[in-house]
Amino acid sequence: MEEHTLNKTMVANSKKKSKPEDIVRKYLYSKGIRYRKNDKRFPGTPDIYIPKYKTAVFVNGCFWHVHNCDLFVMPKSNQEFWEKKFNRNVSRDERNIEELTELGIRVIVVWECGLKPLEREETLEALYEMIVNE
Repeated sequence: MEEHTLNKTMVANSKKKSKPEDIVRKYLYSKGIRYRKNDKRFPGTPDIYIPKYKTAVFVNGCFWHVHNCDLFVMPKSNQEFWEKKFNRNVSRDERNIEELTELGIRVIVVWECGLKPLEREETLEALYEMIVNE
């Protein structure tokens, strides 16, 4: 895939909701937690913002946000490009978390790997407890 095509694909995919986000949103809604989706008022545009608890939730893909799990594998081709891309992503994530924290907003990151069928229930229950038990 050419770099131009790859960039267009990445931009298109970044704007779409994801299955992991849907899983988290549906679970929170079923628990009576009301939220805003992709609230652009805040740094990093959190996937979920819960005003009642002043909590931002990011549902991160393990590949794009460089999680230390088996879903992240460094691509073998064009490694220099990917290293720069991943470093920028991680730096941006850290900066957004810091800025949100400075605004008094609690930040919770849910990783894609934690939403696999075998881990999903435990992950979602832990998320709920973290939200309501400030």
